[in-house]
Amino acid sequence: MAFRKILLTAAAASLLVAAAAKAETELTVYTAVEAEDLKRYAETFNQDHPDIKINWVRDSTGVVTAKLLAEKNNPQADVIWGLAATSLLLLKTEGMLEPYAPKGVEKLDKKFVDKSSPPAWVGMDAWVASVCFNTVEAEKLGLPAPKSWQDLTKPVYEGHVIMPNPNSSGTGFLDVSSWLQMFGEEKGWAYMDGLHQNIARYTHSGSAPCKLAASGEIPIGISFAFRGAKSKAEGAPIDIIVPEEGVGWDMEATAIVAGTSKLEAAQTLVDWTITKKANEMYNTGYAVVAMPGVAKPVEFFPENLIEKMIDNDFEFAANNRAKILEEWQKRYDSKSEPKG
Repeated sequence: MAFRKILLTAAAASLLVAAAAKAETELTVYTAVEAEDLKRYAETFNQDHPDIKINWVRDSTGVVTAKLLAEKNNPQADVIWGLAATSLLLLKTEGMLEPYAPKGVEKLDKKFVDKSSPPAWVGMDAWVASVCFNTVEAEKLGLPAPKSWQDLTKPVYEGHVIMPNPNSSGTGFLDVSSWLQMFGEEKGWAYMDGLHQNIARYTHSGSAPCKLAASGEIPIGISFAFRGAKSKAEGAPIDIIVPEEGVGWDMEATAIVAGTSKLEAAQTLVDWTITKKANEMYNTGYAVVAMPGVAKPVEFFPENLIEKMIDNDFEFAANNRAKILEEWQKRYDSKSEPKG
């Protein structure tokens, strides 16, 4: 009897160990999602999958991309959830992504899905460039509201504009890439030369210029529309200006890192990231999401923004990324704020 009891106890203990092991599947997830949103993302995912724990590694787009490339031969991440599609295209060409067609991928807008079969990455939402303009500070300084990108090169704005550094920030890179696409290479760099004269400093975060404009530290922040809408909803005296030439955009996307030892859990997470529930979650912060019919209007989001989104050449942006960033660094890095 005692022997049987020992056997039963041992069996129960092994079941507990097995259950604990299942409960403790941990995924290292690299992301550039806004830091304040990460807890909500993990909690919403864990409502459906409490047995998978997400360990976030979060930084700005450029830093996460550089980290992944540096770890190419010894990957540390299992999944990338929320990184610019231009970065994922680059990682794809390096053979660093595990192709996977998540369940329900056919329900997404096709422009949010990698064209390979199976896809190497899937999109979540799009963020779109815009200008955050502090009306109170601008009035004090006698600054007119800019209507176009070209307006921002006028001498009246000298020292009154902040934008993100494209080496650190996905928003900064989509700005630079879109100007080169809209104006052509030669005129694009000439435009940035003019803009540089008026830049107070380059930040290492895409949302920082809008936050700084919202707080009144600077009158004009080149950022993205969702951040502007969020700040305006919180009562900041800002207008969100959509430059008339058109605006750059990129999408946040998700992928499995090739070589992960936790493929099944990684696939479970990626399946979940394209569900209706996940897309509704993205819509809290983004007006444009991957699943059609899900997006509800975001308060204060500019009405004409989606029609002003340029026909973005993601392949151009990804294939020329290193060259563009090197050139930008050489010309303009003297005004970047210190990292840290």
